[in-house]
Amino acid sequence: MTLLLSLVSAFLYGVADFSGGSATRRNRVFSVMFLTQAAGALVVLIASPLVGPSAPRTADIAWGAAAGALGFVGVAALYAGLAKHTAAIVSPLSALIGAILPAAFGALIGERPSGTALVGIALCVPAIALLAYEKGETEDRGKLRASFLYGLVAGLGFGGFFVLISRTSPASGIWPLLGSRATTLVIVIAILAFGKNRFSLARGSVAIALFAGAADMLANVFFLLATRTGLLIIATLVTSLYPAPTVVLARIFQGQKISLPRAAGIALALGGVALIGMR
Repeated sequence: MTLLLSLVSAFLYGVADFSGGSATRRNRVFSVMFLTQAAGALVVLIASPLVGPSAPRTADIAWGAAAGALGFVGVAALYAGLAKHTAAIVSPLSALIGAILPAAFGALIGERPSGTALVGIALCVPAIALLAYEKGETEDRGKLRASFLYGLVAGLGFGGFFVLISRTSPASGIWPLLGSRATTLVIVIAILAFGKNRFSLARGSVAIALFAGAADMLANVFFLLATRTGLLIIATLVTSLYPAPTVVLARIFQGQKISLPRAAGIALALGGVALIGMR
């Protein structure tokens, strides 16, 4: 069940990334983020009473809020790094750190996958890097260092989100995700209200942004459920294969070619998931 839930989460994260990326090409990032965060909050607000207790514990909401803050740091660092620095470093590094950190945490708390699953995990780690790979070169050492820094911070933010949200009680249902999304929504509103950014969206972008936000929240839900049915190590590494559906969707809808590194990443991901499923 953990593998299936993680695969659904990875697919939905990939769909959300593809949709959100399409929306941000024509609009300011924080304007799109406002709609995605609002849509996600609405989804979890409607779903939470249906799949969990009527009233969540304060501690679980706090875990969710802390996870949301780290998730926002991850997104902000990733966007800033991709916009100003070397994508070929920022993107795969953020994906790798975001997967390895919670996997290492799972090992520290005593999780022990089977031998076959460990081989599958070993295949998934390079697959994540290859799937997130973007062409880009620079000879500027300062820019290289900055790229590593942004990728590292983004990965720590994403990994921190996975770890903290997994610490919530199973009895809390998905209420912690409301705390997470409320935190990021407040941050985005504050940026739009007091910063230089102003809310502005091109025609036709609203529906895409709302869809991306709903898909992202559903991905969070399936990830949270995956961590409660099995090992955090497996849930995180399989979920972190989300660039695969993004690559496939870009090929189908935008005609983008799948590069050799990404094709190799997809092949490794399929092999890794198959081995994990045999455990």
